[in-house]
Amino acid sequence: MEVTDLSNMDSEKFGCLDQAKRVWAVGAIHGQIDALKALHEELVPRFQSGDRLVYLGNYFGNQPTAIQTLDELLITRRKLMAVGGSSKPNAFVYLRGAREEMLTKLLQLQFAQNPSEVMEWLLGHHLGSVIESYGTKQTVARVISREGTLSISKWTGSLRRCINNHPGHSVLLSNLRRAAFTREGSILFVHASVDINRPLNMQKDNFWWDNGRFDDIDTAYYGFSKIVRGYDHSNKGLRLDHPHTATLDGGSGRGGTLNAVCFSAGGDIMDHLSVQSV
Repeated sequence: MEVTDLSNMDSEKFGCLDQAKRVWAVGAIHGQIDALKALHEELVPRFQSGDRLVYLGNYFGNQPTAIQTLDELLITRRKLMAVGGSSKPNAFVYLRGAREEMLTKLLQLQFAQNPSEVMEWLLGHHLGSVIESYGTKQTVARVISREGTLSISKWTGSLRRCINNHPGHSVLLSNLRRAAFTREGSILFVHASVDINRPLNMQKDNFWWDNGRFDDIDTAYYGFSKIVRGYDHSNKGLRLDHPHTATLDGGSGRGGTLNAVCFSAGGDIMDHLSVQSV
């Protein structure tokens, strides 16, 4: 299989962890703000000059903690930027998870052919907690989705303004990346999965929707010796012993753990932090 030419990757879609000595990766958070704060308390003192940090998506969960979660991500970024050599823009990468992709679809609801059906699907996948975090009841959202395009547009515009009212939130959400990689091409970081039969720039939705075959990857993918993901739809737990893949989802928000794993530039595990969630 050919090697991906990383020099030509769209920087607005993919994050490049340049000059990384080590890379910390954080699994799916699912709105577990207490676990995230506890994890950060352990991570910050271990963060070294030359370290890089990537969050692997699904920041939002089933509780209305979206605002606190994004605030915590931004506060921790400022703390880590005080560490020598960590102030470069590419030192921190935030991936788009399935929940964040759903929020994007919600903010474009006025363009949907069947907005009420889309709304029901989104609420059925726990996006209601995000809506409530930013000030709208799920019952109100359902009613709006059954009205005309103008009413829906006004509502999505109002939701955008609510997000904008929280410093840094809209900027963070607009800069989420589809995947990330080390400049040397040793490690690829994704949210949920990757189709090894497609090159990196042709994955489309494969990053967010698990095809169930991630654990079957038994060879390097387009030159990447290891693929690290943050969310496992099947909730099988943390798995770090596979030679070509690593799953960091320990079940945060589902009675399991929130995990941060530190990888060497070559993909070896250097450190591991784990905090119990609810």
